[in-house]
Amino acid sequence: MIKAKHILLAASLIVLASCGTKDSNSNSPLAQKKAKLEQLKKQQDDLNKQITDLQAEIITLDPSANPEKAKLVAVQKLGEADFSHYINLQGKVYTSNIAYVASRSPQPLQVKALYVKQGDVVRKGQLLLTLDNSLAQKSVDQAKTQLKYAQDLYTRRTNLWKDNIGTEVDLTTAKNNVDQAQHGLDQAEEQLNFSNVYADISGVADEVTIHVGETFPSQVGYIKIVNTTDLKVTTQVPENYLGKVNVGSKVQIVFPDLNDSLMSTISVAGKVIDPNSRTFPIEAKLPSNAIYKPNQLAFVRIMDYSAQGTITVPVNTLQTDENGKYVLVASMENGKMYARKKRVEVGEMYNNQLEIKSGLSAGDMLITDGYQNLYDGQLITTAS
Repeated sequence: MIKAKHILLAASLIVLASCGTKDSNSNSPLAQKKAKLEQLKKQQDDLNKQITDLQAEIITLDPSANPEKAKLVAVQKLGEADFSHYINLQGKVYTSNIAYVASRSPQPLQVKALYVKQGDVVRKGQLLLTLDNSLAQKSVDQAKTQLKYAQDLYTRRTNLWKDNIGTEVDLTTAKNNVDQAQHGLDQAEEQLNFSNVYADISGVADEVTIHVGETFPSQVGYIKIVNTTDLKVTTQVPENYLGKVNVGSKVQIVFPDLNDSLMSTISVAGKVIDPNSRTFPIEAKLPSNAIYKPNQLAFVRIMDYSAQGTITVPVNTLQTDENGKYVLVASMENGKMYARKKRVEVGEMYNNQLEIKSGLSAGDMLITDGYQNLYDGQLITTAS
């Protein structure tokens, strides 16, 4: 009995194996049916396309033969306007008029008095601080004493010379001693003046980190003056715009944190390409305004192209077929509205607006919504 069951199981496996082999054979009935199905599907797709194309041709020749309901679309009347293309970059405010106040003293000295604080407006030549001048003052006093002694001696030699007493050499020596003493006093007074530190430029005391009693100058104690009357915005422009961005090019500068923008022109355009970033620098001047600060971030929009009185369309309305680029417009014909293809030549694009160089005119009704799957000559409506 068990042997009979084994024989029956082996026979079943052989039958199943033979069936699987038969189905996998390309000449099997199942494979032939699958191939036939794919062939019919392809024929159906071809017939559907032929039917759609034929319907479109019939509607074009005889609009009244259109059995379809009008498709709802949105339209926009086109008009001429000025169009500009910008290069969007990020820049920052820069000024070259930054001065770190320094002393003319050959050695650091202690600060005795400070006359400026952070944020103060200062003028060029204004006294900012006074350094310890005790040694310099002592030198001045000594030089004055020597000068007075030399002058007295010269006066005596002069009086004796008038009385024919003494020699001309004595008189000349006395005169030279007066000149040398005067020169020594001038030097001493100049050294004394080194203890007074003045502003080299006009501007704002942006940083004052020095205090009375500290040594000036030092690495941590200094006065920084910034002149904000000659500010500019700088940025780096990719080298592929080298032929489009030049001195005189218009630029819009936007300060997002200030909710402020202004128009300027490029005053400096570099001629050397940075080998690492493949960019070149530009500068645009800013008007004098206290709200603009050095190192402040700004968006820089450089106008590299403009056209007057041109037609623009939303970039998403542009379509392409085997004959080229086109848009769909609404055309009133015999009291009904139809979609019509308009072949166009496009120009620049900016902010999702596409410049149309030819193919459209002011007054054309551009289909801006519902244009998907529209065909030339299809009945449309703008009313729901």
